[in-house]
Amino acid sequence: MTPPTILDVEASGFGRGSYPIEIGFVESGGAAFCCLIQPEPDWQHWDSSAEALHGISREILMRHGKPPAWVAEQINRRLAGQTVYCDAWGHDYPWLCRLFDAVDMSPSFKLADMRSLLNENEVECWHPVLDQVRSEMQLRRHRASSDAMVLQLALMRVKQLHQQQQGQQQVQQLRGAA
Repeated sequence: MTPPTILDVEASGFGRGSYPIEIGFVESGGAAFCCLIQPEPDWQHWDSSAEALHGISREILMRHGKPPAWVAEQINRRLAGQTVYCDAWGHDYPWLCRLFDAVDMSPSFKLADMRSLLNENEVECWHPVLDQVRSEMQLRRHRASSDAMVLQLALMRVKQLHQQQQGQQQVQQLRGAA
């Protein structure tokens, strides 16, 4: 399996009024993109517990963030025509919509839930594998592109484990038939 493009969004908080503050993704070939987003004037919601998690202050966004139109154009240019996966579709999709709506644009890609890539057996081992990959990578910050990389690596490891298990079952079946 070729690794799919994985996208992650960091936000100002959860719920009504929250908005994207950073978008990152890792493409199938491993190229990564990550960008802070300057808040629009009417994007006022701010949750200090979200800031504690991702470590991005509003001041950092104002100083280092890119304008929403530039971010939307970059994402569209790089992801055009692809199906891109995320692990929190119920949050990431509304945040992406908020970005694109703010600049009167539409995404040129489809956002889908990563769970659609996993079968029942793979779902069972998803969280332990994800935790293992996070531990191995020893990331010191919770940011969009590094989260996307962790998700992509964990997905590929789950797929590899499932293939190995299937191969072992086939060998056992052949031995039993002999």
